[in-house]
Amino acid sequence: MASSIPAINLGTIALQAPQRRYSLREVFNALRWLARAGALWRLVPHDLPPWAVVYQQFRRWDEAGCFEAMVNDMRSIIRAAQGRRGQPSAVILDGRTLQSSCESGPRAGYDGYKRRKGSKAHMAVDTLGHLIALTVTPADEQERSQVDALCRQVQQATGETVKLAWADQGYTGEQARSDAAENGIDLQVVKLPEAKKGFVLLPRRWVVERSFGWLARFRRLSRDFERMPEVLAGLHFVVFAMLMLPKAAMLLVSGASS
Repeated sequence: MASSIPAINLGTIALQAPQRRYSLREVFNALRWLARAGALWRLVPHDLPPWAVVYQQFRRWDEAGCFEAMVNDMRSIIRAAQGRRGQPSAVILDGRTLQSSCESGPRAGYDGYKRRKGSKAHMAVDTLGHLIALTVTPADEQERSQVDALCRQVQQATGETVKLAWADQGYTGEQARSDAAENGIDLQVVKLPEAKKGFVLLPRRWVVERSFGWLARFRRLSRDFERMPEVLAGLHFVVFAMLMLPKAAMLLVSGASS
């Protein structure tokens, strides 16, 4: 079942398109292997389609928004199975900094807080930790500067159902609050209690940190190995599709058998 779900989003093709030489399922399997193993595109194993085929098809899918659509569909399935509305009313915003590599170095920036040169993936997730929106910038870009772009993507993906966003203290300021309000979202900053020291589990904020932990299990996203930021953004959606596929398939099977 898990291998059949991607066909809904990835299997469409124009009638005038040339005949395929390789199975789209095998191309998707090659993408899954690449994300998990973290290898170079040219090191895709020989029992999978050639790396050039995999890369070109990934770019076609990514430009068509196939992986975003897949993640959105599965997010609705998982939420509905838990008795929630299909589209969220609240999100959590945060950014993760990825160390640059020789491929991504020319577009990297220095994150003074993390003391790391690289790229920053700005993310919006629902209260279950599933990805809704993402932008990629140099690491020296302030998180609050991406509030408008993230909120616009969130409302487009959810049909403007989101009314509330939680964020950390990197999103303080009137401009960030105003950018969120222009998109119909109330931005609330969850602050660290002043009396406490060391690690503190912040309400709501821990959800997006868990999502970062999920991404860290995939070696391709342990650093920024991509020449183009749109490829890095697309691979985030590929990874979330991989994470959500088993759960969505299990829910669909159990629903069909009951």
